Amino acid sequence: MSPPTPTALGTTPLDEVAERLRAQLRGALLRPGDDGFGDATVLWNGMIAKTPALVVRPTGTADVVAAVDAAREHGLALSVRGGGHHIAGTALVDGGLTLDMSALRGIDVDPVARTATVQPGCVLGEVDRETQLHGLATPLGFISEVGVAGLTLGGGLGYLSRRFGWTVDNLLEVEIVTADGRVRRTSRDECPDLFWAIRGAGANLGVVTSFTFRLHQVGPIVHGGLILWPFDRADDVLRAYRTIAAEAPRELSVWMLMLHAPPAPFVPEPWHGRQVCAMVVCFSGAPEAADAALAPLRAIPDAVVDLVGPMPYTGVQSYLDDGEPKGHHYYWKNEFVAELSDDLLTATRDLFAECPIPEAEIGFLHLGGAIGDHAGDDGAVGNRDARFVFAITGMWEPGHPGAEGFPGWVRAGWERVRPFSTGGNYVNFQTADEGDDRVRATYGPRYDRLARIKETYDPDNVFRSNRNVGPRRPS
Repeated sequence: MSPPTPTALGTTPLDEVAERLRAQLRGALLRPGDDGFGDATVLWNGMIAKTPALVVRPTGTADVVAAVDAAREHGLALSVRGGGHHIAGTALVDGGLTLDMSALRGIDVDPVARTATVQPGCVLGEVDRETQLHGLATPLGFISEVGVAGLTLGGGLGYLSRRFGWTVDNLLEVEIVTADGRVRRTSRDECPDLFWAIRGAGANLGVVTSFTFRLHQVGPIVHGGLILWPFDRADDVLRAYRTIAAEAPRELSVWMLMLHAPPAPFVPEPWHGRQVCAMVVCFSGAPEAADAALAPLRAIPDAVVDLVGPMPYTGVQSYLDDGEPKGHHYYWKNEFVAELSDDLLTATRDLFAECPIPEAEIGFLHLGGAIGDHAGDDGAVGNRDARFVFAITGMWEPGHPGAEGFPGWVRAGWERVRPFSTGGNYVNFQTADEGDDRVRATYGPRYDRLARIKETYDPDNVFRSNRNVGPRRPS
């Protein structure tokens, strides 16, 4: 059942608010039942269903200012939808105003300066496509349909993070509309406190209308793909992975996953649906160094499938897209970990052996490298001690038998591995039911500074449809 739609905001009827706002916009203003409303409010995670009272589809920064002003002046809850891919569904807010940024898709690449200026409606694949025309890239996730804005504002990680750091380590400047309706440009030299906070907690500070990223020479051909082994070899594969990850050059990132082999043409039919271990690979270094870098993976015997080879970087960036179909139900838990101890590897193996969710994946994203080159307090993102993300990614089709118990199983499995955590976690992987303690764990000792900056730029917590850091009054 849809939540009730408010009929008034403060003392002003909703119809009047809508008409005043519509008169200020160049873009569309939509209400439930209007053409386009459904497209503007569908999310990747099919578990999340929310109904805003109003949706604004801005065509430029002036429309964003008008929407922020309306939300603030009339006490209307406000959310921002970029790619709509966050597992917690923070892009929508029941009964409030959603800014759907999908019309803002401009990308300006300067190959000489090696920068890209990107509008917030872009998804990763669009940016990769434009930057790769010049053999350039910046660390941007590993699913091409993820929104650039949400990924970046939560810190951002990807196959290139071992070479070049978090996504926000490569962020040079943003244009942002803050809660007072002001348009600000911020960088390390301009409003540096705001820029510090945006780099990891940006959804709390305003609506970013443009991002400028540093680019690096990558591709256009890299080595990527995946290798599968039987799950009964899990002990050997996991220990080999630990060694590979520890010794890998920064140009090599290897994701370690346990999953059921998909019924895909590249998987031999007898293996369809069977438990397997997988390493997903991106080597972005010199082509002549690829064989040596990949040799330790190929030394692991009994591979069922080996698809690692030269391919376009854009192909690597979209390689896992089919594994996260839009509309599925998703429920995840994650922790940052600093090392792969025997006990952690055993716990991971046992969890997958017991996993009741046919489409679930359990494993590690490979980090470290350049992430640790920065000071621990360089940006709100922090977590410079992370060498891996451990994740249990539960996913299933709507209506799957027994699905009501799947989230509970994921939570129980997560509790078994929490003792191995650094204490931090990746905010972009947090689910809607995680509390303030998890947000605090994300930012650790940086949380108090974040709260003070939030008080400066958003004292009334206008931007609260997110993994929220509330404002803190100075003592």
